[in-house]
Amino acid sequence: MGDPFLGSEALTSGALNSHTLRTRFTAVYPNVYVDSALTASSRAQAAWLWSKRRAIIAGNSAAALHRTPWVGAHEPAELIHDNRHPPQGIRTFSDRIEQDEIVEIRGMPVCSPVRTALDIGCRRPLDAAVAAIDALARATHLEFVAVEKLAARYPGRRGLRNVRRVLELVDAGAESPRETWLRLLIIRAGFPRPKTQITVRDEYGYPFARVDMGWENLKIGAEYDGGQHRVDPEVFARDIHRLEALANLGWVIVRVTKRDPERGIINRLNRAFARRV
Repeated sequence: MGDPFLGSEALTSGALNSHTLRTRFTAVYPNVYVDSALTASSRAQAAWLWSKRRAIIAGNSAAALHRTPWVGAHEPAELIHDNRHPPQGIRTFSDRIEQDEIVEIRGMPVCSPVRTALDIGCRRPLDAAVAAIDALARATHLEFVAVEKLAARYPGRRGLRNVRRVLELVDAGAESPRETWLRLLIIRAGFPRPKTQITVRDEYGYPFARVDMGWENLKIGAEYDGGQHRVDPEVFARDIHRLEALANLGWVIVRVTKRDPERGIINRLNRAFARRV
């Protein structure tokens, strides 16, 4: 059947009998069934069905429906709904929401990207909120000033102080949560805020490379190496040639992996900056 569905509706319509429903499908929430593993998007849909189609899909679930990457399939679905006792795997919130903060996706009411960013900023710890909104902004072309304006609509809302701190740090140029982590580490270490996704041109003005983040005027870059490119020999070879070309143009690239201690990363950046003084 593909999408999540209500078991009671499938039985009433005659699409399934009770034996088939029990043996071939999995109940993820009361009366809500699936025939395959859930994604973040299908979990959001399943939670909405559990609400009897009354809730508004919010938070990380809304982000998933806006095609934001990095939303975990096993994270609880989030809804704005008046039921305070949801089943395991669903979080409900009774926050006020206006009609202009809701969009429709696949027939379901979903918080707009702006409202989604506000909710995430209010509810999540600082760094997690920055990473989530970085990804949301990259997926939806979210304008951060719009989030600031929406926050002004709810002056007494809990978490607004965190939202303001988040908005000072977000950057849609991050292509992964680890790039967000690296950028925040750099800022907190006292370096100037790096520019993200820097296009580098060769001596003829042809754009040939992009650096995750850095300082173009100093020709210093910082990149998080998740190791994915090493799986593909062609991509790995191109990356080696790219780094050689950047070095020939005078760029210093600080490559970072998950094994690198924070102090070591900062020391390497300090040495790179010292070479430019």
